[in-house]
Amino acid sequence: MAESMNGLHRSHRCTEVSSQDIGETVTVMGWVQKRRNLGALIFIDLRDRSGILQVVFDENSVGKEGFEKAGTLRSEYVIAVTGKVQQRAAAVNENLKTGDIEVIAEQIRILSEAETPPFPIEENSQTKDEVRLKYRYLDLRRPDIQKNLMLRSKVIYLMREFMMKEGFLEIETPILCKSTPEGARDYLVPSRVHPGNFYALPQSPQLYKQLLMCSGYDRYFQIAKCFRDEDLRADRQPEFTQADMELSFVDIDDVLDVNERLLKYIFKEAIGVDVQIPLQRMPWQEAMDRFGSDKPDTRFGMELHDVSEVVKGCGFGVFTGALEQGGSVRGINAKGQGSMPRKKIDKLVEFAKGYGAKGLAYLSINEDGTYKSSFAKFMTEDELKALVDALDGEAGDLLLFAADKNKIVWNVLGALRLEIAKELDLLDPNQYNFLWVTEFPLLEWSDEENRYMAMHHPFTMPMEEDWENVDTDPGSVRAKAYDIVLNGTELGGGSVRIHQDDIQEKMFEVLGFTKESAHEQFGFLLDAFKYGVPPHAGLAYGVDRMVMHMVHADSIRDVIAFPKVKDASCLMTEAPGKVDEKQLEELQLKIEEE
Repeated sequence: MAESMNGLHRSHRCTEVSSQDIGETVTVMGWVQKRRNLGALIFIDLRDRSGILQVVFDENSVGKEGFEKAGTLRSEYVIAVTGKVQQRAAAVNENLKTGDIEVIAEQIRILSEAETPPFPIEENSQTKDEVRLKYRYLDLRRPDIQKNLMLRSKVIYLMREFMMKEGFLEIETPILCKSTPEGARDYLVPSRVHPGNFYALPQSPQLYKQLLMCSGYDRYFQIAKCFRDEDLRADRQPEFTQADMELSFVDIDDVLDVNERLLKYIFKEAIGVDVQIPLQRMPWQEAMDRFGSDKPDTRFGMELHDVSEVVKGCGFGVFTGALEQGGSVRGINAKGQGSMPRKKIDKLVEFAKGYGAKGLAYLSINEDGTYKSSFAKFMTEDELKALVDALDGEAGDLLLFAADKNKIVWNVLGALRLEIAKELDLLDPNQYNFLWVTEFPLLEWSDEENRYMAMHHPFTMPMEEDWENVDTDPGSVRAKAYDIVLNGTELGGGSVRIHQDDIQEKMFEVLGFTKESAHEQFGFLLDAFKYGVPPHAGLAYGVDRMVMHMVHADSIRDVIAFPKVKDASCLMTEAPGKVDEKQLEELQLKIEEE
């Protein structure tokens, strides 16, 4: 039967007890990890969020009743123990922080009994994710998940500490907002007092933080909850946390400088990694041409090579056809993989098709310098040699080529180089390669919408030297936008914002807004801009993604206390769920059965 605290106070967490406390009486509390009954002695591994401490029960010290209680303990019972710290009588456990000491129990209280859990509470669990997430409150007891969440807490504390010292004010912005049409899908919230009208949950605090700059707050910062109703991946959730900021009277260099120092501080203080600043900067076009990605992983080579000029007159129709359609032919060199079996190459071809490729051309360079290729019969020896030379090919290499529209070629080879790097174990998780990707296109063409869309959002400042081309060649206009990338993951992004009326109006025009529709959606911001707005810029980090890299997790679910699964549902609470008819009536909503 469970007992109460009844005036008992914990003196230490489990691993706060050390050899310096030998001879002292301590009170520790936690969960039973393991019990070993040796007859005259009972050993308990007691666990709390700090780690494990060995407690020894001897009838001479704890008394008959206490010893009997200890005999009833099972995994996950919650207990309180008062006892004396002593040097371990048996061998020291080098794997435990408290491996050289133990507590000889003098008093025990069973604070809560427990059923046998559906899976062991242990590090590196092999339990299926579905089971872990259904019993997330048990999964959260696992030491590795607890370490992740404790590090996350430390990272957020360090962010706040740094930002306050840099003169930022932490200001909360609303969760119930107005829905805007650009970007991902909004989560909508029906209003009871305004029937037929809806709030949206914020995809980011973007408009509010710009208004704060209009209001003279100069430097704003917030750990903000954001929501996007979009398909999930390993590093995405329907609700996520941003470290959000905005600064007035700044340009690109000012924003990048403060954020480089922020990253250096966080990574050093949180995980002991010394980030060398200033960080490398790479224009978007260079990132795409070299790595096929606007978030390149630069921990390994295997860069893309444009061989369009080399193959433009060759007899291979796949290559020349792509060039005639305005596309390109590019390749990567998988060094030393020339002997890759055909079965594996076929798998890579199928992988490439998943990224939009119609196929994948390959050329293996044998040790004797001869070639084995899927397209050699269509090209002369000289053409093949020129192609090999363009990729710095040597005996034993495997060259892979994609030919299509630039966007598809980049996607295919960008994904392929990562896939091969994973297979060859080229990705060192302890290497932290930061990179600023800059000079993004301001606009991108949407075949679906049949118009240009803002690559970031409609308030991003164009580069002044490109703005004159906005009518004649909108796709060539670059933005004052920047992403911070770590090991192939976009950690965050931002931009200098438009603060001039004429540029903002033109931007809306290019995006297909009428003056009326722009004012309907963003009127409150445009009105605020009439009353004196400073030049301003900002950036937001995905906190979940940052911590995921720090702890080397495969998914952001391992750094979020209560995550959703791929269909945006919660296996533990079974959200989303149905609601009462009465609630729907109050909101004047009706569910139509399909």
